[in-house]
Amino acid sequence: MSRQFTGWDESAFDILLRLEGEPSQEVMREIRKERERLVRQPMVSLLHDLAWADPAFEDHSVWRYGKTPWWWQNQSAVARIARNIEIGLRFNLDGLQVQGAWWYASTDQISRFRAAVAAEASGSVLGDVLAELRDKGFEITGDILKRAPREYPADHPRVALLRHRSLLAVRHLGCDEWLQTSEAIDRVLAAYEELRPLLSWLTDHVAA
Repeated sequence: MSRQFTGWDESAFDILLRLEGEPSQEVMREIRKERERLVRQPMVSLLHDLAWADPAFEDHSVWRYGKTPWWWQNQSAVARIARNIEIGLRFNLDGLQVQGAWWYASTDQISRFRAAVAAEASGSVLGDVLAELRDKGFEITGDILKRAPREYPADHPRVALLRHRSLLAVRHLGCDEWLQTSEAIDRVLAAYEELRPLLSWLTDHVAA
């Protein structure tokens, strides 16, 4: 299949520059059509091509416009892997970012996550997966409690992970010339392959 996505035109950055800071409602109305054409529609095409390349991207959404400037300054999209487990993409003035995310979790998911982290077999696997992602340039973050959950000892070997209520692995892919070409498809797919062990672990141990 021929690819629909051909990259973000350089003029997409001109549109985003006009949205920096606190743009007025007048400015947002004025550039809405151009933003749709130059910023959002390339993301739609990118997700279309990613879905053809890998079924993991089939259940996807490309966000439209929110009431606050942030949603205009950042073009986001997600592909859902399982309940509360997603691949996220974001395009802004810094270029393209990809992340694997488990977030907005229910109490039962958080309990399952902690149990799997505490167990030696599954917990040590997750620790190794995250260490490898850090080595590849991913930032490991999330909503983190100040203290360990009371049902686990404070000196647990994976106490730092037990404090997580969400878990994200985030990497900026950059803002180089490849972003203006279809090469971005391959770069996202490569990042997904690096994230796949984490997303698989979360799906196996956390998703309902």
